Amino acid sequence: MASGPLRIALVAPPWFEVPPDGYGGIEEMVGALANGLTARGHAVTLLAAGDDRTDATLVPTFDEPPEGLGTPAAATTELVHASRVAHELAGLDIDVVHDHSVAGPVLAHDRPVPTVATVHGPIDDAQAALYAASDVFLVAISEAQRRSRPHLRWAGTVHNGIDVGAYPFRDDKQDRFLFLGRMSADKGVEEAIAVASAVGAPLNIAAKCDDPDEQAYFAEHVEPRLDDRIRYLGSVEGHEKLELLATARALLFPIRWEEPFGMVMVEALACGTPVIAFGRGSVPEVIEDEVTGLIVDDVDAMIDAARRIDAIRPSVCRADALGRFDASVMTAGYERVYRELTAGTPG
Repeated sequence: MASGPLRIALVAPPWFEVPPDGYGGIEEMVGALANGLTARGHAVTLLAAGDDRTDATLVPTFDEPPEGLGTPAAATTELVHASRVAHELAGLDIDVVHDHSVAGPVLAHDRPVPTVATVHGPIDDAQAALYAASDVFLVAISEAQRRSRPHLRWAGTVHNGIDVGAYPFRDDKQDRFLFLGRMSADKGVEEAIAVASAVGAPLNIAAKCDDPDEQAYFAEHVEPRLDDRIRYLGSVEGHEKLELLATARALLFPIRWEEPFGMVMVEALACGTPVIAFGRGSVPEVIEDEVTGLIVDDVDAMIDAARRIDAIRPSVCRADALGRFDASVMTAGYERVYRELTAGTPG
């Protein structure tokens, strides 16, 4: 397998700049990958909307990110973005395309170089049909995600990564638990409240609550249970989010669905904060039971786990995040996938 520099085209979705100012998990990951690959000596071209913010060579598809995400117009915008990307790629001298957009894979037919697409979320039947009908190779973000659709054209599994060094480490924790995610029954907000209430510990709930469904769930199931100990903080970002993660006694992650990858678990570990989670989706891949957290089956077991979570050492959590989920590890994983594809031996 060749070991020299590769010429890589990274395609981001059109909705946020890379990296984003706030919300935009895919764009954050693409930005880290662009910088990491460039640092490893590869020639990286980034096709994205907005300003030049990475170490890669930017080819903009829009002067600024378009509006309309989540509206009926979004599909048209995605197609315009994909068409512009295809036009630009035709004039580039590259070895591999790594596409993170929704519509891009449908235009990968007969491309002279391999195209790989990271599957960033759950795969419904329509998306599975799109991937099956395209010429792209797929990378899963967890083995759990890959098992959900084993018939697809998988080229590998690479866990998402973060810049662990940018996360504050705290060895001394406050006597409170944290829930961080969306205001949704699938995320287990009610279960987190039940656990904290049972052990008599404060709980901070930091959750996105913008959509009508999220607001209705909050009003019916969460707001009536708030008090001086169970506090809703709204959606948090930046320093406030990092401080909450770093000082929490543990992150409660009682998910009620097969989540492909819970980035918040990795962020907690980076801060030295253990995770108590239901063992669904990618949880057993991210959390090492009794080492970086406790994996349980139900609320009663989570209550017991919350009472003994202090036995988990913050320094071990941080070291595990650095060794398995740092952006450098993710970058090396994708580099391996690219080399296998360009050599004609996808894994």
